[in-house]
Amino acid sequence: MINVCFAGVTGWTAPPLVAALDAADDLTLTAGVSRSAAGRTLADAAGSRSDGTVHATVAEALAAAPVDLLIDYTSAAAVKENVLTAIRAGVHVVVGSSGLTADDYTELDALARTHGVGVIAAGNFSIMAALLRRSAALAAEHLDHWEIIDYASATKPDVPSGTARELAETLGAVRTPAPAVPLQDLHGPVEARGADIAGTRVHSVRLPSYSVTTEVVFGGPGERLVLRHDPGTDPDPYVAGTLLAARHAHDIPGVRRGIDSLLFGD
Repeated sequence: MINVCFAGVTGWTAPPLVAALDAADDLTLTAGVSRSAAGRTLADAAGSRSDGTVHATVAEALAAAPVDLLIDYTSAAAVKENVLTAIRAGVHVVVGSSGLTADDYTELDALARTHGVGVIAAGNFSIMAALLRRSAALAAEHLDHWEIIDYASATKPDVPSGTARELAETLGAVRTPAPAVPLQDLHGPVEARGADIAGTRVHSVRLPSYSVTTEVVFGGPGERLVLRHDPGTDPDPYVAGTLLAARHAHDIPGVRRGIDSLLFGD
């Protein structure tokens, strides 16, 4: 049995994940983290069948309950400290929060290896989003030009989204796209060309009605290939991938990005 602490247990992603944890026969929710619900039971705050308690911080939760794994769906401001706290306590981690950079992951990987802790982090735990990333990496082996468009709600503060950043870094590991007009030769504000993430131009759109949609556009002479993951407005797509990661986080020490290795075996 894997004892789970859920940081962000009263957040947007929580209801279907809590229900799935309650239904699993190999995972059990023993603690939650939410500043707004600290001191309440998991049953009261999150509708769980667990008899555990919600705490204000990850450190408090790990000290109060048996925990083998931390699932973090919090915020860009909180996630790094939460993961550091878990690793130092010897607790495996599944990171569903965005906001961590490539440098952050390098730091976390070194610490996780030192402590023998496994961390699986994904900008998006949707199986379809993982298939988008896999398909885009395959396309990048054969195509020279691409850019990413990152859509999210008007209230999402971190740019680009973890999904778009992870996709750009995946493509950057394949190769760097052929250059367009150099920034120094542009007429107008260079910000219009988006941010450079691992060599890929990424454009973040923040408008009402979007929920972390990610699109990569490959261009060639006379044709385009567009790959797009367009989720709905509920968190159900992230449940299966999160539970898959929870069951395998302990397999290998260090940080693994995405759930590709769990789905495709590499």
